[in-house]
Amino acid sequence: MVILSWENQTMRVEFVLQGFSSIRQLNIFLFMIILVFYILTVTGNIFIVLLVLVRHHLHTPMYFFLLNLSCLEIWYTSNIIPKMLLIIIAEQKTISVAGCLAQFYFFGSLAATECLLLAVMSYDCYLAICQTLRYHVLMTGPLFIRLAAGSWFCCFLLTAITVVLLCRLTFCGPYKIDHFFCDFTPLVHLSCMDTSVTETIAFATSSAVTLVPFLLIVVSYSCVLSKKAFSTCSSHLTVVMVFYGTLIATYLVLSANSSQLLCKGSSLLYIILTPMFNPIIYSLRNRDIHEALKKCLRKKSGGCLR
Repeated sequence: MVILSWENQTMRVEFVLQGFSSIRQLNIFLFMIILVFYILTVTGNIFIVLLVLVRHHLHTPMYFFLLNLSCLEIWYTSNIIPKMLLIIIAEQKTISVAGCLAQFYFFGSLAATECLLLAVMSYDCYLAICQTLRYHVLMTGPLFIRLAAGSWFCCFLLTAITVVLLCRLTFCGPYKIDHFFCDFTPLVHLSCMDTSVTETIAFATSSAVTLVPFLLIVVSYSCVLSKKAFSTCSSHLTVVMVFYGTLIATYLVLSANSSQLLCKGSSLLYIILTPMFNPIIYSLRNRDIHEALKKCLRKKSGGCLR
């Protein structure tokens, strides 16, 4: 067994992402399905971003947060899916140690940022319904910009702590990751060192950015439901349920009791399906989005920008 220090690993060692299957026909099918989902995800979220930017009546805190969420989904999927497609169709399964850690860093940071953004959006919904008369006083421009910026900054900073700890580990051969992307648990399993401190800190930080926002969402929607105004924020609540449902299924239920193949299949839900469903949910169940789209379609070419 070859054991290399971090400095040597960054120059000489590559990890091997094993992906899904060695059956060529199955890989072609997976490639086509995932490619279609990826195109739909990017197209749908770009559509939301452009619509929010060009329609002035959508320049509100709620749609500012939605714009942030759509930008996040584009980056989130683009961080993983292009490499996944290369693994499936071209069998380019190797990834450098630095590249692997970078992929995990952006994956972890963006997933955590989504948790905080969903919590911020639920707080905005709570203010709009339960504090209607004071909404414009409480949710000012500087505040909602700080809330969004703070979500991004805190999560990228917290994930950086975990990545620094991973950089201090020594990895042992054969350097094979039984997954289609660089997740935390498969990486830790390759280490020859005691990883208890790294795992404890990673668990604490991930719990902070998932459980705390989830509790804030529960409290916010408890107040909203008490006002019997569920339909007003139903789109956002649906997104929350899909996101947290797939996250819980993957990391709490399946990871402990199921095969790695089933865990990889579950991971596809929140990496591919959830980002694709978000713009669909907001488009189908949002009256303002409907009106903005109708106005764009009714106007001549370029009329949307006015």
